[in-house]
Amino acid sequence: MTMTKRDLVVRVARQTNLKQSEVMDVIQLTLDTITEELAAGRSIEFRNFGVFEVMRRKERVGRNPNEPKTEVKIPERAVVKFKPGKEMRKLVLKLDPQDLQ
Repeated sequence: MTMTKRDLVVRVARQTNLKQSEVMDVIQLTLDTITEELAAGRSIEFRNFGVFEVMRRKERVGRNPNEPKTEVKIPERAVVKFKPGKEMRKLVLKLDPQDLQ
C-alpha cells in the first residue's frame, strides 16, 4: 500500500494534536524547500534518514521496446538520487521480500 501526502498529514495531525491544515502547510513548505535546494544543485542530508543528491547521468543509447532494433540517443541529464541512512536501511532490511508486491 502506498502512503500519500494526505495520509502523512492525517497521521502527523493525530500525533501532534495540530490542525490538519497547519500540518499540510508545514509538510508542503518542507517539500517545496527540498525541491528548491535540489533544483539549485545542492544536496540535502537528514541524519538517520538519508541523503538526497543531484547527480549527472551520462549520455547513453536506449532502445525502443516496440522496435528493439531502433536505437535512441538519451542525452546527459541531472537526476536525483536518494541514499537511505543507516537507521532506515536497517529497518527496511528486516522486511520479508515475499510480503512486497
